[in-house]
Amino acid sequence: MERLRIDKWLWAARFYKTRSLATEEIDKGRVAVNGQEVKPAREVKVGDTVALRREGVTRTVIVKGLSGVRGPAPVAQQLYEETAESLQERERAAEQRRYAREPSLSIEHGRPTKRGRRELDEAQRQGWGDRWSASIDDDGSNKR
Repeated sequence: MERLRIDKWLWAARFYKTRSLATEEIDKGRVAVNGQEVKPAREVKVGDTVALRREGVTRTVIVKGLSGVRGPAPVAQQLYEETAESLQERERAAEQRRYAREPSLSIEHGRPTKRGRRELDEAQRQGWGDRWSASIDDDGSNKR
């Protein structure tokens, strides 16, 4: 076997849990082979460079082997070699996440819980709503 579909290789190398997830990521433009965006049927061969974006970090790997079956993780790791730049980028991103959490991750989505609602009400009662305003201080004279 000297060529294999990129979606099947990504699945066999354990970058994605299913081939359909690999196909979705490829269709979203998050996978490139030799610097070009690809389609799921694109074939890869040994020596190709594959760049894939996951969770905000781009991993760049060199294809070292091909396999049409998904095996254990140690076998899957022999199918590729990650570049030194990619390893440094992942370490830097992990360090950045460790020291400076993304502010949006702390925001709860959806309606507040009962406890959250009580905390909001208490904060407003204590004058929190008076201190923060999206408008410029006005005396109310510009009402229509």
